[in-house]
Amino acid sequence: MNILILNGSPRPAGNTSKMIEAFTDGLKETGHLVDVVNVCRKEIKGCLACEYCHEKGNGVCIQKDDMQEVYQLFLNADMLVLASPIYYHNFSGQLKCTLDRLYAIGDPKKNLRVKKIAMFLSSGDKDMYEGALFSYKGDFLAYLGLEDMGVFLTYGEEGVSDDKLEGIRKFGKSFAEKENEVAQ
Repeated sequence: MNILILNGSPRPAGNTSKMIEAFTDGLKETGHLVDVVNVCRKEIKGCLACEYCHEKGNGVCIQKDDMQEVYQLFLNADMLVLASPIYYHNFSGQLKCTLDRLYAIGDPKKNLRVKKIAMFLSSGDKDMYEGALFSYKGDFLAYLGLEDMGVFLTYGEEGVSDDKLEGIRKFGKSFAEKENEVAQ
């Protein structure tokens, strides 16, 4: 399985990054391919709403920036993981731009390879996730029809707790167990 993780955190050692690291640590023994894209380190412009991608571009965005790399990884992914701190009740702006730009190729009428999704969110407050959860449920579960593999929420000091990170590590490790069940 190819797993694409879109990291929307500008902090290389923040809670979101720790969650991603725990997940990838759990995945290490699975043999799955994992790509982590730190969207905050990329030059990804916001969607222009020009509709070129759907009218003339045949699923190709008119803008040429680092999103081209993300498109290729997305088209080859079996699972997508969204990871972000919560800024103003939603994903970080950098991740939001990336998600908006997936509009060019994320068409449920096309036979997309990606079938599964999970999400890691961190916040300073336990009641700040509504916007990101709305997008996750509406855009990815309902519109694209992806299978919900789990949402992991952390807040405040809990975000760095060993118990929370161990749960995420076990989530990553569970993919090895699922592959072994299929092989038998």
